Amino acid sequence: MNTFVTLYYPVAFALSVLLTGFYALIWKKHDDIHITLVFVLIPISNLGNMLLAAAETKEAALIANNIYYVGGSYLQLVLLLAIFSLCRIRLYRGVRMLLLLLSTLVFAASLTVGRKPWFYSGVTFERVNGIGLLRKEYGPLHTFFYAMIFLYFLLSIGAIIYSLIHKNQISRKILLLLFLPEAVCMAAFFLGRRLIPEIELIPMAYVFAQIVYLAITWRLNRYDVTGTVIEAMAASGETGFITFDRRMHYLGSNETARKILPALNDLTVDLSLKRSRSMAELLLPWLKQYQEAPEDPENNAHLLPKEDKYYRFTVGPLKRGKNNDGYRMIITDDTPDQERIHFLDRFNQELARKVDEKTEHIRKMNDNLVLSMAVMVESRDNSTGGHIRRTSDGVRMLLEALRENPPPGYELTDDFCRRLIKAAPMHDLGKIAVDDKILRKPGRFEPEEYEIMKTHAAEGGRIVHEILKDSDDDAFHLLAENVARHHHERWDGSGYPDGLKGAEIPPEARIMAVADVYDALVSKRVYKDRMSFEKADAIMLEGMGSQFDPALRDAYQAARPALEDYYRQHETA
Repeated sequence: MNTFVTLYYPVAFALSVLLTGFYALIWKKHDDIHITLVFVLIPISNLGNMLLAAAETKEAALIANNIYYVGGSYLQLVLLLAIFSLCRIRLYRGVRMLLLLLSTLVFAASLTVGRKPWFYSGVTFERVNGIGLLRKEYGPLHTFFYAMIFLYFLLSIGAIIYSLIHKNQISRKILLLLFLPEAVCMAAFFLGRRLIPEIELIPMAYVFAQIVYLAITWRLNRYDVTGTVIEAMAASGETGFITFDRRMHYLGSNETARKILPALNDLTVDLSLKRSRSMAELLLPWLKQYQEAPEDPENNAHLLPKEDKYYRFTVGPLKRGKNNDGYRMIITDDTPDQERIHFLDRFNQELARKVDEKTEHIRKMNDNLVLSMAVMVESRDNSTGGHIRRTSDGVRMLLEALRENPPPGYELTDDFCRRLIKAAPMHDLGKIAVDDKILRKPGRFEPEEYEIMKTHAAEGGRIVHEILKDSDDDAFHLLAENVARHHHERWDGSGYPDGLKGAEIPPEARIMAVADVYDALVSKRVYKDRMSFEKADAIMLEGMGSQFDPALRDAYQAARPALEDYYRQHETA
């Protein structure tokens, strides 16, 4: 017996963890959150029981007791909420918050054990047959805890009974399964120690609850074909769905199907289709025809005249993964009003045209706004008049040369080139954050002034990010941010703001850097005259491999004649 008692709590904890792991494997996004919480809380509660049994001191036992009450305080509430959810009974938010507050108060009270007499008026620790035990004298708040647990149980049973009587669209098997863990847990909670004084039955009762909720989850996933997924598919249309298992038992239908065939409301989930004479006479022959020749189109499509419409019933397999679990019927209106459809088509085409026009107008406004910001920034800078226009054209000429002979690592798609040309004017937006006394200084910068000027790259990246963070074009957002932030990075890693090196520098920033530096060399500044094309070319070629990506050398040399012609036509006096 001692060996059994010693192993009992670790085995209960291990089983609860194993079952939670299995639940995680079959979990789906649309699974009820309360069921998920059941599988979270039960291992925590069983961990508390296991730690209590292994405790060597009173302090360790009290800590284990606190862990146990995480589940003890909230698990019954979670079970109640799961039952209300599965029974499709609405529980108002205020009521849920009140119940949560009650459980939280109980949990807070349990934390006072050993310090205050509110939950346990007295508690002692001893080890009996190798098992840690807390001998407790219950305080007033523990009586409140009992009352709360009993209230949750009554509400849960009431919801199940109400659903059995009034909700025939809810599976009777699920309702029965919901009742079992409630009954077993309550019996273990209030009667366990009286039946077997040596151990707590509640850990294994919790394991039993997990097994039952795994079965519920499996059945819900099965019914989900006719519930969540099908309802979502049909929510905005005129399509009806009816499903049956292999024995012609009714599994469910959506609201559209029940409107078309009101007799479906008399069918009870999990019971035979034959229980409704009218539905059996109508649907059973179609199902049997499909059974006989499922590949024959004539056996899986049937028309039903109803009032001034014809409905098409299409029979097919009810799939759950690779398994065929039964049959489904899809009901569609087969008498569409062609004039209405044509009107809707024309209306949609006109609407789409107007939306496209508005979208294009908004896009142009956005582009003009960004360009205007760039021009505004440039107007503050004494030394870079026309820089935005010239560098944008320089980028375009470099891209034309690059596309003739693309170097490795550059994916020069039409979209990439279009986005880069569009982003080029934004590369110096960060200068808007530089003080005028520096930006407009009529001469070379002092070292400390240059350090401040260098901050425009990182600031530009931040500004572009904020401007474009809500843009639908994520690729342009990233590219423009990279151009603004990294166009002063150097191939050898000595650039700024992040000291990126080599291929760490985004390709768009490498291209922008070539156009930016070339313009700075051949354009006049307040602190220098324009440089000859020959000298500028020598500096550019010397920088290939140190300042610039050496893979851009050929493209730069190919673009050089076009660049020189361009700058001759746009003399920067």
